[in-house]
Amino acid sequence: MYTAQGKIDQRAVLDQYLPIVRRQALSLQVKLPASVELDDLIQAGMVGLLDCLNRDDACQGASFTTYASQRIRGAMIDELRSRDWVPRSVRRNAREIDETLRRLEQELGRPAEEREIAEALSLSMEEYRQRLADTNGGHLIGYDDVFLDGEEPDGGPGAPKSPFDALVSSEQRDRLVAAIERLPEREKLLLGLYYQEELNLKEIGAVLGVSESRVCQLHSQAVARLRGKLAAA
Repeated sequence: MYTAQGKIDQRAVLDQYLPIVRRQALSLQVKLPASVELDDLIQAGMVGLLDCLNRDDACQGASFTTYASQRIRGAMIDELRSRDWVPRSVRRNAREIDETLRRLEQELGRPAEEREIAEALSLSMEEYRQRLADTNGGHLIGYDDVFLDGEEPDGGPGAPKSPFDALVSSEQRDRLVAAIERLPEREKLLLGLYYQEELNLKEIGAVLGVSESRVCQLHSQAVARLRGKLAAA
């Protein structure tokens, strides 16, 4: 990957890492609204790759592949944030689900069942599950920032801490672990399969015996439960 002058051959690196950029883009796209184009994610990822190639300390403390993968994903997430692609109505519905779940579980002293949540929201089960599906993309991005990467870099030493760093630097880490342990078993399993085993939605659906869309709904519900538990702690 180096030229005769001892410098990184950017053309060779771009060719070598394009499949990684595309894989990262595909991984994100399946979690996002149809309006988010694959090509836009790939373009953002290539910008992230070029950025890490231009950093003198790109290989310090980690392999270039690891560093590049983190920067590629970080650039894609930054692009999504800059667009603010989640409609206000979806954000409002997500907040309402979070607040309802927190209130219900405080009252019940146990995880609320879907039927109970839907009734509290004055929705049919079909309407409630549709809201979960609608909010899933926004939750996935926010959740990934905290739970999946955990090391998404902004640059070398002295760079601002990521959301994960801010979280684990305090006792909130223990609260988070405790909140996950109190999730219903199926939702806890789902999060483990997705964020630890890195299975895709189709694979998780096969394990749980449900459709991909149902996996998305359960994911949104699990994240809403965690947000409620952490807010109440």
